[in-house]
Amino acid sequence: MAKVEILQTGVIPQKARATLGEHFVVHELAEGQPAASLGDAVQRIRGFSRGGHANVDAALIGALPALEIIANFGVGYDGIDLKACAERGIIVTNTPDVLTEEVADTALGLLLMTVRELSAAERYLRAGEWEKKNYRLTPATMRNRTVGIAGLGRIGLAIARRLEAMHVPVAYHTRTKRSDVPYRHYGDLRAMAADVDTLMIVLPGTPTTHNSVNRDVLEALGPQGIVINIGRGSVVDEPALVQALKDGTILAAGLDVFAHEPHVPADLLALPNVVLLPHVGSGSVYTRDAMGQLMVDNLTGWFKDRTPL
Repeated sequence: MAKVEILQTGVIPQKARATLGEHFVVHELAEGQPAASLGDAVQRIRGFSRGGHANVDAALIGALPALEIIANFGVGYDGIDLKACAERGIIVTNTPDVLTEEVADTALGLLLMTVRELSAAERYLRAGEWEKKNYRLTPATMRNRTVGIAGLGRIGLAIARRLEAMHVPVAYHTRTKRSDVPYRHYGDLRAMAADVDTLMIVLPGTPTTHNSVNRDVLEALGPQGIVINIGRGSVVDEPALVQALKDGTILAAGLDVFAHEPHVPADLLALPNVVLLPHVGSGSVYTRDAMGQLMVDNLTGWFKDRTPL
């Protein structure tokens, strides 16, 4: 039987790329390259492997009349026009679970780096400052903090488990209260921010969550407040966050995601009270290979018996 033809765009691990080549005829499309450059292959492409947050808009979807499935590399599928997919009956899959623990590890590491200024202390040592005097006592500690988690899905739950083990109180904000957790629920994000001093953002990037962490929420968090974002950059009003860090509305922030990646505003880079990571939440070889395999399995499952994992 002839191999199914698929389109690959965006960055995926080499191992996943090689596995795709074993199962499918793969057509590569570079970012910004028009679908018309693929010639008559656009008429035969039935699957789509989408990596690296590549833009998959209505025009690209419309240029592929035989398209049946878009297999996304990653949990977040922002950047895929879901309305256009729904209108065509195109399946969209993602890669949850396999990255949950890795991202939760990163979230906890980013939290500790921010609260205890660990990356700043390392820079202090490397600069030879320790020989002159000790690094300052950090104004923040995990010992008297309460963490409010915005978004208690798979990753949020994994973060909460880690915080529980550290004897750190946890609350959470979701639209619907969960019946399977003991943590205090808030339907209103600002109300939670007012009752905690650490806001852990694990929300997806959607029109509903856009800029939901705004000046009002940051003011409610208060001058001892710390914001950690490992969800999506679009959830935070970035200019409002910069101003809140500058004027002492909150104490500090730790960010793995940004509004316009890979661009990071110069104002954020210049601030001493923010820890910045280049979106490395799931960034280990082990986890990225597992994500790639799940993406491949979603495609092969669909074309085998219409059952993506």
